Amino acid sequence: MEKAGGEGERSAATVVDGGEGDLFLSLRRLEISDNEKGFVELLSQLSPSSTPLSDADFRTRFAELAALGEDHVIVVAENPRTGKIVATGSVFVERKFLRGAGKVGHIEDVVVDAAARGYHLGQRVVRYLTDHAKAVGCYKVILDCTSDLRSFYGKCGFKEKDIQMTIYF
Repeated sequence: MEKAGGEGERSAATVVDGGEGDLFLSLRRLEISDNEKGFVELLSQLSPSSTPLSDADFRTRFAELAALGEDHVIVVAENPRTGKIVATGSVFVERKFLRGAGKVGHIEDVVVDAAARGYHLGQRVVRYLTDHAKAVGCYKVILDCTSDLRSFYGKCGFKEKDIQMTIYF
């Protein structure tokens, strides 16, 4: 089975639902078959896109990201009952000249399906990604978020610093 972002995997799991019908959700690396499990649709809960992504485009981008190995990791949680991806996030490693040719982890695209929120899946995704960045030698991890997510990322150990600015094309 092809996996994006290298072969190494971390094991992480959580119980979802909190009752007799609990689900045990493991975190794992994105696989090529996750396109059929609603991965792109889940991302649309984070940022709606008017441009559909074809299966061929997904496969091309998957191959590009997989070629980056440990420098770009996408993690997912799959609901074993439905076979759908219910949480995801990514981290990419920037190699710098600063700090003695140090590395910085950039967390992006963290989203939990609206129906699966409230079970700490988002925190687990962020912890997985920060652990990966630390394991590959990053001296810090950074991310951008909206002001309404400050509290969430604070619970994940992040501190607000400076200002983010952007230009969209």
